[in-house]
Amino acid sequence: MMQDRMTGICEELTFSNFFKSHAKTLRNYLFYKFGNEEQAEDVTQEAFIKLWENCATVPPEKAKSFLYTVANNTSLNHVAHQKVVLDFNKKSTAPVTDSQSPEFLMEEEQFKVKLQKAIAGLSEAQRSAFLLHRIDGKKYHEIAEILEISVKAVEKRIHGALQQLRKDIDNIR
Repeated sequence: MMQDRMTGICEELTFSNFFKSHAKTLRNYLFYKFGNEEQAEDVTQEAFIKLWENCATVPPEKAKSFLYTVANNTSLNHVAHQKVVLDFNKKSTAPVTDSQSPEFLMEEEQFKVKLQKAIAGLSEAQRSAFLLHRIDGKKYHEIAEILEISVKAVEKRIHGALQQLRKDIDNIR
């Protein structure tokens, strides 16, 4: 029993499978939380390095929690006194102009800007929960596990985010 605990996540194959199943979700979580893609990539790698360095002391069932705690703390240290705003403009694609009227394209671009500003205006807690649910398609219980909060708290955050977005974007549906 003690030997299994000592080697659990330290085995290369186990660690590799753990990395493959959690790296993308962790990176996305960090990107949604802090709004910086490069930072999300760096912190994800740092968190997995720390997990590997501490694999003998971290039980396999606590590895995911350890990973998210390390990642969250590392990110908070990087952005100590800066307000975080999402930058979706990097991900913007060129508008399709083949069958769309110029008026529609202009309205669409204005709406996109309005939506980005509204999402950036959400509290960090609401933005993280909302984007994990809507963009990553995570279920409430998965978000609760990632954020280490209750399912009710996730529901409240997403509900609050939707109310704020509706108010900010003229009752969008």
